[in-house]
Amino acid sequence: MREAYREDLSSVVEDLVLMTERVVTAVHLSTRALLEADLALAEQVITDDAVLDAQHDDLEARCFVLLARQAPVAGELRTIVAAMRMVADLVRMGDLACHVAKIARLRYPTKAVPEGLVPNFELMARVAEGMVATAGRALSERNAHDAAKLADSDEEMDELRKSQFRILLGTEWPYSVEAAVDVALLGRYYERIADHAVIMASRVIYVVTGNHPAGDNWTYA
Repeated sequence: MREAYREDLSSVVEDLVLMTERVVTAVHLSTRALLEADLALAEQVITDDAVLDAQHDDLEARCFVLLARQAPVAGELRTIVAAMRMVADLVRMGDLACHVAKIARLRYPTKAVPEGLVPNFELMARVAEGMVATAGRALSERNAHDAAKLADSDEEMDELRKSQFRILLGTEWPYSVEAAVDVALLGRYYERIADHAVIMASRVIYVVTGNHPAGDNWTYA
């Protein structure tokens, strides 16, 4: 019975990792849709978001079953509780990628991101994708060291966001008010994806070590 319980718990973690990979894909495709004004990709991301929602519901239900079936010991309990929270982080990241795709769809056939901000968003997307992928890999490998690196990546995202604001609030903004609103919203979406990746990483560290990471670079929710 106990062995079957551990196998079910391992299956939950494995599916969490697969969900992470799906989120990475959603961020990548939504960024392409945004920067290339690709309506088909935008629609794909929006449609596929329902799959992430279904995975969230399935994994959450399985975690409740694991809690109810037997009294989990310390490490198992940490894993189950963290998994329930991580699945919420992942579905929120998927929602944020979906928001990006919806703005791409709204502005089609034009591009929502002004040409001068394209390099900034390319970097933001690359950092966000890398952070989500690292969080998933750290979970798969139970690697607290790799998870801890995400605090530094989040600082990079914060700097990209600051540079974005400097352009937005500068006296020489050459684009429309509509473009400024889009840029402000889109930048926030990528920033929040990164924040959720950091939160997920903190949960990985908790599962592995039994302790939450401390310091100003860590975000919790």
